[in-house]
Amino acid sequence: MAQYEHLPIYKAAFDLLIYFEKIVKNFSRYNKYTHGTALRDLAREALVLIIRANNSSEKLPVLEELRIRLEELKTVIRICKEVSAFPNFNSFETSINQVINLSKQNEGWMKNLAAKSRGRNQMTAPAGSGI
Repeated sequence: MAQYEHLPIYKAAFDLLIYFEKIVKNFSRYNKYTHGTALRDLAREALVLIIRANNSSEKLPVLEELRIRLEELKTVIRICKEVSAFPNFNSFETSINQVINLSKQNEGWMKNLAAKSRGRNQMTAPAGSGI
């Protein structure tokens, strides 16, 4: 089984999950059990997808699923801002910036995999194939 604790994307996702666990405590009762639950669940799913991608031989489909989860998370964060669930603007700003950081790391991982895949395909292409 592959190790994942050393990955910067794992550390960032873990920190985001802990941040949401702490910040949701300050939400009103209604927001805590609706939007707060969504924040915590999506952050947890993102963390699990990072672990799954790191342990998988086919990483790209898992990273694409992670991309979708992060977009969903951004949407929930924006909803929380609009319904004033966050105790202050700084909480919103921190949340959205951390998710954007995760998204950038995910995109970088995907590009890295694509580049490695292209490199392997060029090395294995028969001579005169035009690749």
